[in-house]
Amino acid sequence: MVNSLLEPGMLVRNPARPDWGLGQVQSNAAGKITVNFQHAGKVVINAEQVPLEIDSPE
Repeated sequence: MVNSLLEPGMLVRNPARPDWGLGQVQSNAAGKITVNFQHAGKVVINAEQVPLEIDSPE
């Protein structure tokens, strides 16, 4: 699972919520990933329920 590989500073997107925009991982601990999204602010994600995608530079 990609979520277990996420580290602070990595850029991600939530494919279920594209309107949130690009997010930067703040922390990843105990199955909870805190991400600061451009248009949604700081959101705590349950790693077991929401698969995030690592953003690749275009």
